[in-house]
Amino acid sequence: MAQPGSALEQLQNHLRQTQLLGSISSALYYDQNTVMPPAGAEWRGDQLALLASQLHERQSSTAYADLVAAAEAGLQTSTPAPVRRNLELLRLELNRQRCLDPQLVAQIAQAQSRGNAIWQEARRRNDFSIFAPALGSLIGLRREQADQLAAAEPQRRSPWEILAQPFEPDVSKERLHQLFAPLQAELPVLLDQAKAAQVLPVPDLPEALQEKLCSELLNSWGYDEHRCQRSRSAHPFSCTVGPQDFRITTRVVPGQQLSAFLATAHEWGHSLYEQGLPRTGDHYFPWPLGDATSMGVHESQSLFWECRVARSHAFAERWHPRFCAGLDSDPWGGAFGFWRGLNPLKPGLIRVEADELSYCLHIVLRFELELALLEQEMPVAELPGQWNRRMGELLGNTPSSDAEGCLQDIHWAEGLFGYFPSYALGHLISAQLAETMEQELGGSGAIEAAIAAGQESGLRDWLASRVYPLGRSVNAEELVEQVSGQKLSAAAFLRYLRSKLERLQTDP
Repeated sequence: MAQPGSALEQLQNHLRQTQLLGSISSALYYDQNTVMPPAGAEWRGDQLALLASQLHERQSSTAYADLVAAAEAGLQTSTPAPVRRNLELLRLELNRQRCLDPQLVAQIAQAQSRGNAIWQEARRRNDFSIFAPALGSLIGLRREQADQLAAAEPQRRSPWEILAQPFEPDVSKERLHQLFAPLQAELPVLLDQAKAAQVLPVPDLPEALQEKLCSELLNSWGYDEHRCQRSRSAHPFSCTVGPQDFRITTRVVPGQQLSAFLATAHEWGHSLYEQGLPRTGDHYFPWPLGDATSMGVHESQSLFWECRVARSHAFAERWHPRFCAGLDSDPWGGAFGFWRGLNPLKPGLIRVEADELSYCLHIVLRFELELALLEQEMPVAELPGQWNRRMGELLGNTPSSDAEGCLQDIHWAEGLFGYFPSYALGHLISAQLAETMEQELGGSGAIEAAIAAGQESGLRDWLASRVYPLGRSVNAEELVEQVSGQKLSAAAFLRYLRSKLERLQTDP
């Protein structure tokens, strides 16, 4: 992409140094959530604040702006489209960064680290009042950030929409309401139909067996210990520290004996996407085109591996013997019962443990509450009560504690407002991409056939050729339309749920 000494080469060198600095922040974040002792939180907050300030300086300085301008000045009619797209994305982010007060950037980083530590303590003690002041501070800081960023937006956006742009470029509240409306209308109907399904007791799986099965799953799906690492954390996540350094975390949840296994599948789906993004070539790393398309697309990949693969009937048939081998008996009464165990059809209180029918309603709840907190002046103190009320209305369940209610997710503890809708978008995107995958791999049932044959690598190859390479060349909706030939909608996801519910309720 760049000739030695050219404006593009100088810009590329600057971007690489920025990526290095950002990867240090990622490594510190991973450490904070896995092995850092609680007493280190304050110092870690200072470390992350310093790095955030330095990153902001690199991404907003006059010297960097001059590099971008010089590269733009060199554009010609013959300039390749990827170069133009990279500079377009860099200019947009530069304008945003230059709108931000450096002091605010440092304050947010400190508040995120502090909020993370306080949230963990509040969750452990099951007491929202411990966390409320930190949440109020984060909301105030993010509102201020949205006010400052407004001037850089290419179109008029609300505060919530501005904060959501890093996660879901070009997203709007109006479009989300359009996509979520069919879910709110039909998912409760499907949940009612699922009430007749038999809910099997969850067998007690020893922690050592859960760990063993998680390792076996990763190894069967291409885990490379030279490039990857799995650890424990309070909340499962995936983290890319560098172009050849991919981390995931999982957790063992008492009373949720399949949680660690399914979370491993989910987080590995995120990591596979990161590993598949274009990291070489003139137009990619460290250029924007080498980044993930959006968090919605990211979630579509993790949900594909968790739901379409690890929760599939064909997968249950293959893995049922492995689970039983670590037990004295078969608590599921056969592979079909094990499949039902992987797909409990009962609305629960915890988002990350939710079944596919109720999951998106968990996201609707969080989307509504984020808008209330950020744009409708809802007092922070009202959050637990409003959470419990809407949980009852949407899912028919009311939390008995803050820990299983509004304290269950880490996102607000880090001020990540605008993130949650990406989870629901991920379900819609995953379903629409899966329909296209089936059509191109042989028609209906092609995904299950590949899983039954132990050929999941073929599914990954399809994603690696059709989805991963697109990076930031498009936004999420453009990616879906380019791959599937249709605009994104809830239709494919609802078709998938209806079919799966019918099969799960049919006696073997």
